[in-house]
Formats: sequence, structure tokens, C-alpha cells
Amino acid sequence: MPIETMIPAKRLVWALAAAGAIGLGGGAVAAAALNKAAMPAAAAAVVGATPAVVAAAPAPAAAPIGMVTMPDFATLTAQYGPAVVNISVTGNVKTARRMQGAPQIDPDDPFYQFFRRFGGVPGMPGQGGGGGTPQPSHGQGSGFIVSADGIILTNAHVVRDSSEVIVKLTDRREYKAKVLGSDPQTDVAVIKIEAKNLPVVKLGDTKDLRVGEWVLAIGSPFGFENSVTAGVVSAKSRALPGENFVPFIQTDVAVNPGNSGGPLFNARGEVVGINSQIFSQTGGYQGLSFAIPIDLAQRVKNQIVATGKVQHARLGVTIQDVNQSFADSFKLDAPAGALVASVEDGGPAAKAGLKSGDVVLKYNGTPIVASSDLPALLGQAAPGDKATLEIWRQGKRETLSAKLGDAADKAAVVAGNDSGASGGKLGLALRPLQGQEKAAAGLKDGLLIEDVAGAAARAGVQPGDVLLAVNGTPVSSIEQVQKVVAGADKSVALLLQRGKDRIFVPVRLG
Repeated sequence: MPIETMIPAKRLVWALAAAGAIGLGGGAVAAAALNKAAMPAAAAAVVGATPAVVAAAPAPAAAPIGMVTMPDFATLTAQYGPAVVNISVTGNVKTARRMQGAPQIDPDDPFYQFFRRFGGVPGMPGQGGGGGTPQPSHGQGSGFIVSADGIILTNAHVVRDSSEVIVKLTDRREYKAKVLGSDPQTDVAVIKIEAKNLPVVKLGDTKDLRVGEWVLAIGSPFGFENSVTAGVVSAKSRALPGENFVPFIQTDVAVNPGNSGGPLFNARGEVVGINSQIFSQTGGYQGLSFAIPIDLAQRVKNQIVATGKVQHARLGVTIQDVNQSFADSFKLDAPAGALVASVEDGGPAAKAGLKSGDVVLKYNGTPIVASSDLPALLGQAAPGDKATLEIWRQGKRETLSAKLGDAADKAAVVAGNDSGASGGKLGLALRPLQGQEKAAAGLKDGLLIEDVAGAAARAGVQPGDVLLAVNGTPVSSIEQVQKVVAGADKSVALLLQRGKDRIFVPVRLG
């Protein structure tokens, strides 16, 4: 459950006052300039008029290309603001407790700071961490009413571990809410209050949203209810670390702790997303905000309302990004697609004929640019759906058909991507695996990497890794490796077994 941290009151008031003064001054100067510019034309109209004839007002000219027309945020807020609610959550969390000798978390570590939930990071001061005594906790978030009988959408992390959820409307009425269900995979939750004839929002379509378009957020940052902020769409289909099912909408709308679960409106007053995460090294707004697309949230909501739970589709592969080195290795026209590092035995992908070393180029006709596009598309599918995969295999395009499984059975894993290095020979000392080594690793063939130098070392290959394939060609002898490397151009892609994981590592040959 998120636990919000308040900014000191004096500092907050000062910041708001300063911003207001600057905004007022700028507006006054702009208005004066406009009045001055309009004055000569108005004076000419008066001089040229006679008592019997009044010149008709000219029709407004069409706005030239490039002119920005500001949306009517005031009307939008007045019409749909009453459907935005404040959510107060009470629950119990375990206080964080670091064991003596445990490594200290570096607060400047980009992976620690990157994409924090609005409620904070477990283990931070004031956050739940596990291993301690349960303590009462309180948090706040936002939500919005999607049906007049009290169905409300919010974030799963807003109501996580809650024992009581209170919803407060803009007219100050308060209701105790029931959590109908939540989906941690997409961070969407559905709650309900017992009320009728409630104001509701209008839902839009994320597909129609354009980068650069105006958007507006309404929520309760730091507990300040029904705060309105505006900005533009910075990007679409943005993938975040550890969030494989959601193609986020990135905006520069100012959102802060407490905005979680609130709506993101387009200029037509339609909800296009649920404000969910921020990029922050301080815990506050730093210009990067992320919202869950409303069409994805709608699908989750419909499942929760109908069954109380959510199902996600599973393909059963481990994938990596395709960088330029991989593209060169596999003779691809561009560094795009999802490189299949491993295929789950007996899974949907294996049954469809997908193999390690294949590159998924399209999913149901939709191009896969970054590897994260594939999990995001799978997140919109249901178990049992049919998927058409266009793949790149051994220099040719092929098409496979897969019947998707259920992610609840066994979650798919997305492997990290190792960056390539340049220069030098391959630099591997290899030997065939012995019988006992094959049995221990669960492999039929492979070459044990005993030592690493040169290009392979710079690419991140490690002694103890097992080399399984080069450029998608399985290898079981040093001669096979030499033959494939001799025919390579700029780089080679090594399929390695490292512990229980299989990963591709690109090695640039120079």
C-alpha cells in the first residue's frame, strides 16, 4: 500500500505562490500585447462607420498550420471533475528491518530510483519492508467513477494490503468501498461503493491518442483533492522495467504521490489512461509521468466485474532486444524484433514450432520494434487466443500459428539484454562438455567456456558459461564454432547457458 510523504507546508506554499506570481505576470503582459495589437483595427472600424450602417464582424479566419489552440480545461474540469474521487486507505504493513551485515542500498542507484511507485519503494524510510512487526499504515490515492452505480477504477498499488478503503466525492460525501479485485500485473484495481446516480467519466480510445496532444490529470497529490494539472503526451507504448504487460502512455503532466489511480483526460474530455507511475530521483515530479492505457484497464475491469479475477495470455518464451550487433549477426535489415533466447518445453511457443534464435518480427500483423512490444501485446490477449507470428529464421521469413496459454500456469520471463563490444577476435577457450557435465546442466550438447579474452570478454561472456549456438546454429565442436565465425561479417550472436538461464550475447568482431 502506498504511504505518502508530505512536503513541508512552508516550502510547498512558497513554491505555489511563486508559480502563481510568475503565471499572473506573464498573463498580464500577454493580454496587454494582444490589446495593443488589436487597437488600430478597432479604431479604424469606428472611424469608418456611420450611424445608419454598422459593419458586420468579419468571420474568424482559419487557424494557420502550427498555431496552438488551447483546450478548454476549465469546462472539462467542471464537467468531469465530480467523477474523480479521493481514496483513503488503511492497512497493516511490516516495518522495514535491515539485518546486520546486509548490503546498504544506494539511493542514487538508477535501478533503485527508476520508476518508483507513487507510494514509494519498500525498504525506504516509512515504507513496508517485511520481517518486522505489523504497524498501522495510511495512504491516499485517486480514482474515477465509470458507472453510476458506484464502480470505480484505480491502481492496484493504491489498495494493496488494505483493511479499509474510504472514497470521498467532490461534494464531501464519504463511502466505505469494497475491493472487487485487483491485478498486480497491470496495476489496475476495481472498487465499488453503494450509491446511485453518481457522476461518471467518458472513456476514450488510446489508439486515437497522438504524441504531442494535450492531456489533463485530476487527482489528489499529497492529499490536495481535485488538483488539476496539464501537459502533453510525450510518447506511447513505453515499456518500463518489470512492467511487461503494460504499454504505458508517457506524459509531462505534473503528477505526484496521491495522483495514483486518477484519470488522464484528452482535450475532448475522454479518459485515455490511469496515472500510475513516475520517473523520480526525489519521490516527486520530475517531468516524466506514466499512465496505463484505458483500453487495457477496461479489459481488466470487465474481467474483474465478471469473474473477480484476471487472466493473462502466455506464449512461453524468454526474449531479448535486437540491437545492431544482433541484426548484423542474423542478417536482419534493421535492429528490430524480439529475439527468442529460450523456449519453454511443452509450452505454446514450442507447440507452434518456435525455436531459440528465431526473431519475432510481427504479432498478429503488428510489427515488433522493441522486444517489450511482444509482452505488451500478449498482455492484451486472453488464454486460448490464436496468435500469428511472423518470424526471422536462418535468413528467411516464416509464419507460425500459436494457441496462447495461461500466464497463471507459468509466467513468461523477459531476459536482460547484454550490450556488445567492439574489436578483436572472438577470444574463447572452449572444450566439449563431459557426460556428467551434460547431465548436471540438463543439456545434450554444448561447449564449456573455460577462459574468455578479447571481444567475448568485453561483451560480457564469462568463464563457466556453456556455448550452445552461434548465430542460431547449434554447436557441439570447436570446428563448428570456427566455421560459423569465419563466415560472419561484423558480429556474432552467442547463445549461452548461464546457470539456469539462457541468454544471447552479441560479440562484435571488428
